[in-house]
Amino acid sequence: MTRAALLDLDGTLVESGPSIVSCVRHAMASVGHPLDASADLSWVVGPPLHDIFLRLLDPFGGGAMVEPAAEAYRREYDNGGLFQAAAYAAIPPVLHALRDEGLALFVATSKPASVARRILTHLGLAGHFRAIYGAAVDGVLSHKPELIAYVLATQGLAPDQCVMVGDRSFDIFGAHANDVRAIGVLWGYGDRAELEQAGADALADTAEDLPGLVAGLLGEA
Repeated sequence: MTRAALLDLDGTLVESGPSIVSCVRHAMASVGHPLDASADLSWVVGPPLHDIFLRLLDPFGGGAMVEPAAEAYRREYDNGGLFQAAAYAAIPPVLHALRDEGLALFVATSKPASVARRILTHLGLAGHFRAIYGAAVDGVLSHKPELIAYVLATQGLAPDQCVMVGDRSFDIFGAHANDVRAIGVLWGYGDRAELEQAGADALADTAEDLPGLVAGLLGEA
């Protein structure tokens, strides 16, 4: 039976917040609603793009502007924003360690899979993963419960032999919706309170904690 780790991208494998926030600001300005420079936008790292713009445009009754804003974001991000992401320094050796333990590694991100693949290829990390999964451009599979279910079914993985690793509550909820255990990481964009309230099965203070935590959770399965 294959033992596997599914890993989120933004805030888990890569530091991508500044470029995402910059592209969100650009998109909002493009639809006539520039954001206050002091607005805290840390929450935009993680949720599906459609959900982000629904929330930001709601005060303006802007349902019709969601897709134009999302399209403006995609253009800005695809034209260079995605290459501003940097791998967290400890991630490459940790991926080696997880593979050395015999784990199959998969990416499960709300980003479009094609974008995730470009980022990971640019950073030299794509080769660590058996497959990279994400949303379609039309938003299909952008929510973690459906995405993780798709990964499990496509790869023939047993939920009790898998662990999801991510930095936001969405990762924890998505894993638990599929009977998969979940590790919340504390170097990303979700804090301890968010991850504990979501019911994370374990918390990783540093990336170096991951191999031991994954082994412990799968050993209990």
